[in-house]
Amino acid sequence: MTQPAGRDFYDRQIRYLADKDVDGLVANQYADDAEIVSFGVVKKGREALLDHFRGYLDHLGSIELLSTDNFQATEDSIFFEATVRTGTYGVVRVYDVWVLADGRIARHFTGRLT
Repeated sequence: MTQPAGRDFYDRQIRYLADKDVDGLVANQYADDAEIVSFGVVKKGREALLDHFRGYLDHLGSIELLSTDNFQATEDSIFFEATVRTGTYGVVRVYDVWVLADGRIARHFTGRLT
């Protein structure tokens, strides 16, 4: 059975993060002028995203998806909650909302639930 396109996009994002492939992540998943927003960070544009994700993954040490707890996709958005294991924080629950334009993330809202 084929997965919906939104789920395939999500799976690619998880692989890029787990592999620490920041260049591939930003080049293939994000629009050139994409923005990431959390309660502590607002970054916009390719170079800012590259710097953000490099620092983020260095800080986490590692990231492993344990479960996808909630998932919803529309033609221009993906919204999910997941449980991950990181080298720094251990097991945590996270959420993300991706607003898509032309098949790439234009705006990314993110945060930790626990």
